[in-house]
Amino acid sequence: MSLLVDTSVWSLALRRNSPPDIAPVAELRRAIAAGETIVVTGLILQELLQGFSGPRAGDQIIARFAALPLLTPQRSDHVDAAQLRNACRRGGLQIGTIDALLAQLCIRHDLTMLSTDKDFTAIAERSPLKLWRG
Repeated sequence: MSLLVDTSVWSLALRRNSPPDIAPVAELRRAIAAGETIVVTGLILQELLQGFSGPRAGDQIIARFAALPLLTPQRSDHVDAAQLRNACRRGGLQIGTIDALLAQLCIRHDLTMLSTDKDFTAIAERSPLKLWRG
């Protein structure tokens, strides 16, 4: 299984104090230990860097994430993400622009989303998004 790990899981896993013992963090650790493919996007990296203070923390995140494949959205991903967001809105679900793009990237690249964000659960109910469910 190839994973796109959302900011919500990374931020829990990278906390200085011991990360909460929650299933998505345990799954991330398992996937890393098993050598499974874990990809990141520039948006997720940016969100993580914005959420941690100090240059040392930022440097550590940059160094750790350099080993992960960086998934770069194409023009068609933005178009398809807008269509996904609009379809969700017509179905009564408001989702953010970034969440729509991350979901679309998972769909196009056949990735499983690992997240604690409940919005992705709702998106997966209305689209082909594969969501890790512990």
